[in-house]
Amino acid sequence: MVIISNPTAVPNEIATIHSLFEEGMELFHVRKPNFSEEEMKVFVEGIGLDYRSKLVLHNHHHLATLLKINRIHFATNLREAVSNKDFEIVKDQGFRLSTSTHSITEFNALDSKFDYSFLSPVFESISKENYVPKTNLFEDIKNRTNFNTKLIALGGIEFSNIQKTLESGFDDVALLGTIWNRTQPIKNFILCQQIVLSY
Repeated sequence: MVIISNPTAVPNEIATIHSLFEEGMELFHVRKPNFSEEEMKVFVEGIGLDYRSKLVLHNHHHLATLLKINRIHFATNLREAVSNKDFEIVKDQGFRLSTSTHSITEFNALDSKFDYSFLSPVFESISKENYVPKTNLFEDIKNRTNFNTKLIALGGIEFSNIQKTLESGFDDVALLGTIWNRTQPIKNFILCQQIVLSY
């Protein structure tokens, strides 16, 4: 199960991140699109060194080595602007890559250099207003042909729909609004994690 940061700063954020790791969080995506380079450095440096190998950097990729991060994420528009040769160079440097997609056709076309990709939105988003599925992704993924890249469901994922999501063919789920837009983020994480681990 993947957790994505709130795009803007939230109270007690670093303490919450540490608590999530202590409860077993596997990967934490640092997605702060409006952070400056300095703000990003300060934010990541606040997270314990023991957890750096579990962080995924969404922007300011050039800081990854300095911050001891070996995972970087390419949003759709950035992925489309980068050549396969450049991806090969990044992989050869030891980085693990992930990306985002918004249709099964887009996902199926991904190069195997990507370890996993988000596919969203599966349900109406908790964190983004008016961000709703354009098609039934549970039907769409029956046409999945890419099994080299792990398929992770994103968008409206919460305790009540995780089992259905995994049963439909997704390999894993990602949480954002369930953690940051609800009370008791740690409790919500534990409940969701129990479903994933029992599946």
